[in-house]
Formats: sequence, C-alpha cells, structure tokens
Amino acid sequence: MGSVQIVTTILAAGITAVAVWLAVRAVLKMTAVIRLGQPAPERFADKGARTKTMLVETAGHTRMLKWSVVGAAHWFVMVGFIVLSLLVLEAYFEVGTTNGGLPVIGHWTIFGLVTEIIGVLGLVGILVLMAIRLRNRPNRPGGRSRFTGSTMWQGYFVEWIVLLVLIFGLLIRGFKVATDHFEYPLWATPVSHAVGAVLPDWSDGASVAALIKIAISMTWLIVISLNVTMGVAWHRFLAFPNIFFKREPAKPAGSGLGALRPMTSQGKPLDFEEADPEKDQFGVAHVEQFSWKGLLDFSTCTECGRCQSQCPAWNTGKPLSPKLLVLSLRDHAYAKAPYLLAGGGKDLTGEEKATQAQLAHLDVLSLAEGDKPLIGDAESGGVIDPDVLWSCTTCGACVEQCPVDIEHVDHIVDMRRYQVLIESSFPSEAGVMLRNLENKGNPWGAPQNTREDWTKGLDFEVPRVGEVDDFEYLFWVGCAGAFEDRAKKTTRAVATLLNEAGVKFAILGEGETCSGDPARRIGNEFVFQMLAQQNVETLNEAFEGREKAKRKIVATCPHCFNTLGNEYGQLGGEFEVVHHTQLLAHLVSTGKLTPVQPVDGGVTYHDPCYLGRHNRVFAAPREVLGDAIEGEIAEMPRNSERSFCCGAGGARMWMEEKIGKRINVDRVEEAMATGAKTVAVGCPFCSTMLSDGVNGKGAGEQVEVIDVATVLLRSVKPEQPQGGKETAPVAG
Repeated sequence: MGSVQIVTTILAAGITAVAVWLAVRAVLKMTAVIRLGQPAPERFADKGARTKTMLVETAGHTRMLKWSVVGAAHWFVMVGFIVLSLLVLEAYFEVGTTNGGLPVIGHWTIFGLVTEIIGVLGLVGILVLMAIRLRNRPNRPGGRSRFTGSTMWQGYFVEWIVLLVLIFGLLIRGFKVATDHFEYPLWATPVSHAVGAVLPDWSDGASVAALIKIAISMTWLIVISLNVTMGVAWHRFLAFPNIFFKREPAKPAGSGLGALRPMTSQGKPLDFEEADPEKDQFGVAHVEQFSWKGLLDFSTCTECGRCQSQCPAWNTGKPLSPKLLVLSLRDHAYAKAPYLLAGGGKDLTGEEKATQAQLAHLDVLSLAEGDKPLIGDAESGGVIDPDVLWSCTTCGACVEQCPVDIEHVDHIVDMRRYQVLIESSFPSEAGVMLRNLENKGNPWGAPQNTREDWTKGLDFEVPRVGEVDDFEYLFWVGCAGAFEDRAKKTTRAVATLLNEAGVKFAILGEGETCSGDPARRIGNEFVFQMLAQQNVETLNEAFEGREKAKRKIVATCPHCFNTLGNEYGQLGGEFEVVHHTQLLAHLVSTGKLTPVQPVDGGVTYHDPCYLGRHNRVFAAPREVLGDAIEGEIAEMPRNSERSFCCGAGGARMWMEEKIGKRINVDRVEEAMATGAKTVAVGCPFCSTMLSDGVNGKGAGEQVEVIDVATVLLRSVKPEQPQGGKETAPVAG
C-alpha cells in the first residue's frame, strides 16, 4: 500500500463514519415520527400477499411503467442503485490497492458483464430522467408542470449524484484497464475498455477515483440524513415498506381505490352506537391522528408529481394538488415532531397533554407548529386550506398514478370526517343534501313514495321483491335512477333490455334508500352507516336463504355499485354486484340481446371514475358500444385508467364549483374535440355533469350525452320510443 492509498483509505473511512452516524440518527428520527401515528393492525395481515405484491411492483416496476419512457429509465436507475451498491462497496477495496476488487465475486466475468450492462443502461436512464425534469421544470414557458411545488434542488442533487457515481465507476475500471490491472475481458466490458484506452497509465488513478466515488456517495448520504423530509431520496428505501403495508395488497391498482378505509379509533373500527367524542377519535384533527401508515405515506412521497398531473382539481385551477397536500402534511409532521415526542399534543377534548416542564426545552418554532390547526385558511395559519380539502372529487387518479402506493383519498376523507362530524364545517350547500339523506333517504329530498314512478309508461310489469321470489338479479335503481329525469331514461332502458333478454329481475321499490355514497365521501360516516345498515338489513331479507353467489345485484350507478360491492361487506352485507354494462355485455355475447341497427354519427365513451379507475371495469361498456355502433369508438386522449373526472364525485355533485374552470366543461371540450355526436356514459352523475357542460357550450343540438344502455336499446329496438313516457321532474 503506497502513500496515496494510505491517504485515500483514511479519508474514505472518515467520511464514511460521519455519513453512517448521521444516517443512523436520521433513521431513528424518522422511525420515531412514523410511530407517532395511530395503530393499524390490519396492515400486518396477509404477509405472503404483501411480500409478493411488493416484489412484483418494485422489481417489475408495474406502476412506474404506466409511463413507459420514464418507467424504463427509472427501472435501470433503480436496478443500478441496488446492484451497483456492490461497486461502491468494491471501491473500499480499490482505495487501498491499485488492483483491489470485491472478494469472491469481484473476479467473476459474469459479474463484470452484468455490472457493465447495468452501469451503461443506468447512465442512459439517469440522463433521460434529467432531461425529462429539465423539460418539465416549473418555470418553463407554456403550461403547468407536474414538478410545480417540488423541491427542485433535491431532485437535481440526487440525479447528479447518481450520474457522477456511475461516471466514476467507469473511470475506476478505465484506470484499471490503462494500468493493466483489469480482470475482465474486452467482450464482457467493452465500454470500460474504451474508457481505459483514452486514460493515462496512472498507477494511483483507480484509488483516487475510488475515493472520489466514495466521497460522492457519502456526501449524498450526509445530505439526505440532514434532510429527513427529502422524499426524492428517501423513497428509494421507504417505497419497499410503503408498498408492503398498502391497504389491500391483492388489488391490481392502487389499494386506496374502491372502498374507503373504515373510520377507526385507536386502530379499531368505530361503533357509533357506543362511540364517545371525548374518548374516541372522529376523523383526523391533528397530524398525529393519522395512522402510522399515513405518516409513512407522507415520508415516502417522491415529489414526482404524477398525482398532480392527473388531478382534475389541479388541472382546472383549483388549489388542490395531491402532491402538495401530502408534502404539507409531511413537513408539518416533522416540524411538530419535537413537540409531540416531548409529550405534547391535544387530547380529544382539546386540552394540552404535556406539562410546562416537558415543553420548557422546546424552541418557539416547534411549539408554534403544535398550535397550528390542521385545517384552516391563511389567516388562521392552517396546514391545509379548506378550499384544498373540499376541492377533491375522490376520483382516485392520484392513488392510481402514485408509484409508491400513497393513499391520498383515505387521508382526505379522514380530515373531512372530523370537519363534518365534530366541527360541522363544510360547504353550506352540501348541508341540504345531508339533511335530505337523513330525512328523505335521498339527496334530492324527493318523496319516498315516488321511487317507482320511473316504471310508469313501460309496456311490461316491473316485479317487486316480495311480490316474486323467483328472480336472478335484484335491480338496484339508485336515487338518481329513481328521481333524476335523465337518469330515469337509463333506468327504463336497462329494465327494457333485461325484459327483452328474458332476465328475471326485481326491484325494492320504496324499500330502497340511498346507498350512502355521498354521505361517506363528504365525511359524514354517521349518516352513511345509518343508511347502509338499513339497506343491508333490507337486502339480507330480500336474499334470505341464498348463498353469496346467488345474491346478485345489478346497479346502474357506479357509486352504488362501488358502495354495495366494496363497502357493505364492512357492515355484514355480502353480495355479488355487477354494473349494468357488465350484464348487458354478457347478454349480448350470449345472444340474448341482438343489436340490429348500428347507431351512427360517431360515439365517444367517458369512463366514470367509480366504474373504471376504482373498479377496473373498462372493457364491458366498450364491448356493448362496439356491438351497437357503426365504426370504432372515438376515444378521448384521457381514457380508461387515466380518464378525466366529470367533477361530481366526492359529493361534489351537491357543492358549487366556484374556483377555476369547471371540471365538466374541461371534459366536455375533450369529448367534443373527437368529433363524435354522441357521448356515451355509464353513470348518472357523469350524465348530468356532461349534459350540463354540453349545454353550457351551446352544443346541445349537436352533441347528445346518453347512457351506454340507451345506445344499446336504440340498436336492439330501433323502432321503439326510447325510455317510455316522460314523467314530471322532481323538485330538488
């Protein structure tokens, strides 16, 4: 070992010791913050499924590759980081000797070949990611960037570190080639040999380059250790546990889609019959009231902005960005942590839990952070502005896009729950909807005895449960399908098609009440459970004696479809629920319905969020349309899992849209740009919102918004007046 090697070894050891000490301290701090969250015992179930999902998502990059170029580049960078960590380890042997290498495997030709390939492709990958970040920088001219609000220096820092580590890895090999100390043949490591061909024969070159590589790597570790909220770096460690502990590991898409997480207190589902607001947690009022998985979510955010780029609120000028919401909660949690770890915090009655002695050593900033309201405007110093909270349509685009499985919608609804149930603070116009749900059993406040009025004018009898026992499907009409004029046309079309196909079905009629979806998604869990328990009891009675496979429900509203199929199980209601487009597709494919006259004029299809993204029903409505129309469906650019919301979800149907561009107008403009004369939908909310958007654009005479079922009925029975006779509109 020469003098240069002695110096490089000492320097490498010194910077490594500092970096490791700081990293251990950072991990302990991060763990302490995450442990402040509430229990979530269900996250430890199904360890086998969780392990499999985590390995598939990380190694296969299944979520990242939804954006192919970015996903492929990131995969090579990720694999490069993992595999080439061995080369960082090897650098510690190379600083001490001119021909040093990794013991055992370091001399295998296959190791040289694999690391050469990964190193080169990783170099290409990081250059692609750097170019993408520069092309989409927030201050670029022409449009909003998905990186708006991200801490850009951190992204640039991480990318440059990766680039330099890869470059110096090649330089180490190059100096070994130049000094004839390289162990791998030309065919296995051609790039390393090419680099060596232009480098001087410097005997200490490999050791010096190895020291620089170690210094770069340890500088990265020191910087991220001093910045525990640096998600763009920490996600490469935290993504693995965050994906492992996702809510439903078996779900093909984001585990925060479909059903909402039940309302819990101390990790247990809340029983409203026994709950006490002074003892039980009602939603989230303080950041530490999120579950520990929520705090892990916030810590894991990579600031990539995929969620932001897909969010309908953000894209129409609303203040909500799922990314910025998560970052605000993350920064608040870590700033508040010293206060909480000292014993501070408010109990459920709002009283301070810590003594003055416990808080005496804290700085003013930590104490001030402890006094911040979680929800509040700029004047009150709130962490999350109310306009941010209430802009969410719960469409799930953020959850579906997130590469590390953050469950944004659950967190937003948890905050809404506290605001609604404890603070009674929510948009005033939504209060009418909630009162109607409590008093009338439907959001419009229509009389219950008019639930069956949609059947008037049909040329066949619609059987009721109780009047007939022999039915295959219970037709869940839903509130819109029973009371809203446009939706009643869909209800009649579906009933007509089922009758035409010889399907035995029955309705609950006046025995049906709202599924509770708007109540739950606005945050009123109490009203949801009241309605849901009533419906579960009614449905269990209707299906009495039947096994689950024969407890079949068909629903025309994706919100009812989602609630009945995914959430009623939490309350003892186990049913097989299908959307009407799924049943109609089956009836057409089996020959029970036969389209005879294709509908022309061009058709585009709008994927409802709660049918498509939340429940992965993309093919069935397209199959129905494909059989019923002439030509191909004119797809909008944003379709299937990237479909753009109509703006009605998350109970936004009953709230005024006062900020930015109207979401439904944005979607209608996209639909009209296809040139289609018919916009087919599979949801009554979407029908209302898009119809209003078309009318608002003054295109009501040129473009028609109708349900997939109506399109099919026009093809199956072209001579029949569509939907039967109209009934008088219901006052809302």
